[in-house]
Amino acid sequence: MLYRRKIILGLIEVFGGTVDKLCLQKMLFLLSQQQEKPVYEFIPYHYGGYSFTAQWDINALCAREFLEEDEYTIALIRRWNHLIDLDERDIQIIRNLRRKYQKKNRNELLRNLYEQYPYYATRSKLLEEVLDQEAQKRVEQHRCVEHRTVLFTIGYEGRSLENYLNALIRNGIRVLVDVRNNPVSRKPGFSKRQLERICRNVDIEYRHFPDVGIAPELRKGLKLQEDYDELFGAYRREVLPATVSTQQEILNILQQYRRIALTCFEAQSQRCHRYHLAEAISKLPGFAYEVEHL
Repeated sequence: MLYRRKIILGLIEVFGGTVDKLCLQKMLFLLSQQQEKPVYEFIPYHYGGYSFTAQWDINALCAREFLEEDEYTIALIRRWNHLIDLDERDIQIIRNLRRKYQKKNRNELLRNLYEQYPYYATRSKLLEEVLDQEAQKRVEQHRCVEHRTVLFTIGYEGRSLENYLNALIRNGIRVLVDVRNNPVSRKPGFSKRQLERICRNVDIEYRHFPDVGIAPELRKGLKLQEDYDELFGAYRREVLPATVSTQQEILNILQQYRRIALTCFEAQSQRCHRYHLAEAISKLPGFAYEVEHL
């Protein structure tokens, strides 16, 4: 079993075997803030810090009958010493979290977290219910209010979904433009339908333009820089001249929404066609903006 899933089981055990769903996400969030290498990463979401990866792990543990859930709570099915497989440092953190937070009600817990970690409260639906006006103003200071028009590019290779989303949120991205020819990924969250739904939930519009992508079979066997140079040379000669109308459509989206990001897989923009696509768009009439590779 993955260590991070053992963390979930151990945490629920320490909290008495049954825990409120919102509380579980918040305890995992607080745990991650104290770990040298956090097992989960989080984004600002409807009720504060939230991890899609943690939720997928909870779903997997329910499917394997380690956990059961109802509308509000998650409980252990099998009761034994789940802490035995955890590091001593993590055990101590979990026990400290129980002592500090087990008796707090929902609003007390959220108020504590929102005040301590205001960035993660920026998308909360409960902000006015939980915080006074002064505390709400401090949260507002952590929202991205950048007004420059920028064409960003970003790859998800080597990133968790939460790390990727935080890059979009922190940079004020309003539209994610998927430029993959085949938007399917083995990494949870990055296939088209999943990514579109997740973006919608964080108020980012998703658009897909497969015609400006590169067919997957053409990317096989790429090892040396010379291989990439040959591939992208063909891309510039053949694909870009044939897709000017799509490039213009992307530029129109940029001009309307001001901050958009072209996305594909590769971490390094120079090893991805999005670099050359962004360059082509930047040469279109009317483009007078910055290009930034995240």
